Amino acid sequence: MPRMLDVSDDVRAEIGDEEADRLLAGGNAPGNYDCTSCRTPGDSDQERTSTVLFVGEETAVLAFAHASCIPSQVVPVSEEQLQGAVRSITGADGGTDGADAAPSGRPPATPFAALPGEPRQATLGVTCGLVLVENDLRPALVVEPAGAIARPGSTEPGDAFLPLLLEHGFAPVTDMSVLPAANPGWSVLLAAGRLHAILQPGTDGGQPVSWWQAHQPLPVSDGWRTAAGKAQTVLVYAAPVGAIGHQPREDLMREAMEKAAAEGKLVAAAMPLAGT
Repeated sequence: MPRMLDVSDDVRAEIGDEEADRLLAGGNAPGNYDCTSCRTPGDSDQERTSTVLFVGEETAVLAFAHASCIPSQVVPVSEEQLQGAVRSITGADGGTDGADAAPSGRPPATPFAALPGEPRQATLGVTCGLVLVENDLRPALVVEPAGAIARPGSTEPGDAFLPLLLEHGFAPVTDMSVLPAANPGWSVLLAAGRLHAILQPGTDGGQPVSWWQAHQPLPVSDGWRTAAGKAQTVLVYAAPVGAIGHQPREDLMREAMEKAAAEGKLVAAAMPLAGT
């Protein structure tokens, strides 16, 4: 009996017509699987199932997801991210699915690749949470560096973090109840239900590259993952060091963000969800 698989044109182009047709005919496709998005069981004999192809520099991994969670797609990732996704899919990393990454469990600050034309490395803290915007709970990331950010070679005092972001498509937040505008070319990578990276446009129209990348894929709460899957968009807020700080609850995080916005210290952008 043919599996109820969806194979997008992009996935077909990567794996070839022969392999795609074999999958659709029931070969090399699992009956039962763990959805790479929501991490709950699926059955390709009983429900529509998406094929999701994670593509690295040298290898690729085909995973499966409920079609109601995400569409069939190709997810470009670095080789390191791909190995992390494999560990998440197979459970080899020993992580606990659905653990809350924040705000009650803020992950350690992690290095990120600086903005285009700014080759210096900095250290960022990233917090996951839900924010109420336009009467709807939206998945959000709050980014705050561990110290002041200076342009390479600059001797000017002050913090260039927000000016750099404004130059690359982020916009000032003056009202937390207003949905941030989209920032073309940027996206948030969620692979196998875990947060991997914030991606920025590649140079000369090339593949997106990591602006921030987790040392290890970060688990997110079930509520955050569900909201992200529904909206297919993540709101990314950023503030200079000390503007928000570590807050143990989402209501306190919201208060700190509103205060930062009132002081002109908060920028944001809406980014599509890349991956699962």
